[in-house]
Amino acid sequence: MKEKHLVLVDICEALVCNKLNKARAIIAKELPYQPPKKLKRYFSEYKATEIFLRDGFIDRYSGNKLVFPPVLRLISEIFPEAFPFQTHWKLSECHIAYWHLSATLDHIIPTARGGDDSDDNLITTSMLKNITKSIWLLEELGWELFPPGKMTEWDGLTRWFRDYVTKNPEYLKLSYIVKWHKALEQVLAEKPKEQDHDSQ
Repeated sequence: MKEKHLVLVDICEALVCNKLNKARAIIAKELPYQPPKKLKRYFSEYKATEIFLRDGFIDRYSGNKLVFPPVLRLISEIFPEAFPFQTHWKLSECHIAYWHLSATLDHIIPTARGGDDSDDNLITTSMLKNITKSIWLLEELGWELFPPGKMTEWDGLTRWFRDYVTKNPEYLKLSYIVKWHKALEQVLAEKPKEQDHDSQ
């Protein structure tokens, strides 16, 4: 594929010669307009947890270690002033750690660019990287995927989470915590035993 700036050179040269049809044809072939699709996606806690465990809680865009989402919420419940949470993650009211450390899902090829919801197109990342990547392709940003991690090396504090809510069941009255706890138990029940281990 010709480099984009050279395509523009061809378009401009065609315009200089007043060859409007040729310029239009070059655009249609080399730089076709593809408006982003406005598709809203929601993934269940189960699907998200499944991908998080598959990737070993590694941010596939940066290689950084991430944390199981309800771990941060538990800390916010215990220390609401020192570690605040805001439903819409408003920076003036929500601890920045949520953006850096909370695991979330992203499409490698964005749905707006034709990507699907298959597991092969879903990866673990942070909200910071998710927002940064937006609708762009990896090659457009100069990014490459980092390899997934191993749950035997870092488990996103899932073991800690399970142990803590077992010892402090009052937190299982919170719907957000309950949903993630249920999802984690379901995914672990379906995975090989080596993924159920102590966090490092």
